[in-house]
Formats: sequence, C-alpha cells, structure tokens
Amino acid sequence: MRKILIAFVLIISFTKIGISQDTNPNYNKKLADSLGADAFGMKEYVFCILKTGPANITDKYKLNQLFVGHMENINKLAEAGKLVVAGPFGKNDKNYRGLFILNVKTIEEAKVLLQTDPCVREKVFEADLTPWYGSAAIIEYLKVHKTIEKSKI
Repeated sequence: MRKILIAFVLIISFTKIGISQDTNPNYNKKLADSLGADAFGMKEYVFCILKTGPANITDKYKLNQLFVGHMENINKLAEAGKLVVAGPFGKNDKNYRGLFILNVKTIEEAKVLLQTDPCVREKVFEADLTPWYGSAAIIEYLKVHKTIEKSKI
C-alpha cells in the first residue's frame, strides 16, 4: 500500500510541475502561428549536408554553368520560403561542400526540392538528409540578411 501511495504522490507532483509551467510573457501568438511554431517555438525542418558527388565533370564551362544554376536555385528556394539556411563549408577532409536547412517536414519533400538543383541532379553534389527540429524563428533571419548584404553573389 505504501508503494502505491508513493507512486500516487509522485504522479501528482509531476502533473503539477507540468501544469505550473510559466507562459512566456513575450509570447506573440500571431508571429508563432505565422512561422509554424509549436508551443516551444520550434518546428520540423530537413537538414542537408551537400557532399562531393561522383560526377567527374572536366568541362570548365559546363561546371561553371552548373554552379550558376546552383546559386540561382538557392535564391529561388529562399524566395519561396523553402530554403532557410544555406552556405558553403571551408576546406575539410569529409568532402562536405555546403549545408541547407529546408523548410519542409519530410525527407521526401526535401528530395523533390533538391532535384531542382542542377549540381545535385548532375551528381556534382550528393545530399545527406536528416530530420531536424529547430527554432521556427530561423526563417526570419533571411529578412535581416537582405538588409546587411552589400552585394549579391
């Protein structure tokens, strides 16, 4: 009987802890809803590491055109709200070339988006995809970035 009573007290204590959590006084429901945030201000994304792919393209003009298309596609996906973070890695021994954080919930959706990238399609890059749970606010950083970039790539 004592064990049951202790278990009951623990359950009630944990329940009270869950109920008594404070609400953020700065909470902005309209902004949270517009960003797709959950109760913790987070949401699901797909994290993508672009790695060197198997393609061996020696034609410099063709390779340049693929990279021009790659950059155009980055801009297009960002404007559409589907790409929230992108950037290259420095030299490394892992064959990592860059990363994307895609504003989609599933790996399947991410694969469809990545097929719009000529460097992925032509296997200059391979994409390593994994679900990622992060702040819904990262979507907002692109607006700020537009005000601090002096020139575009």
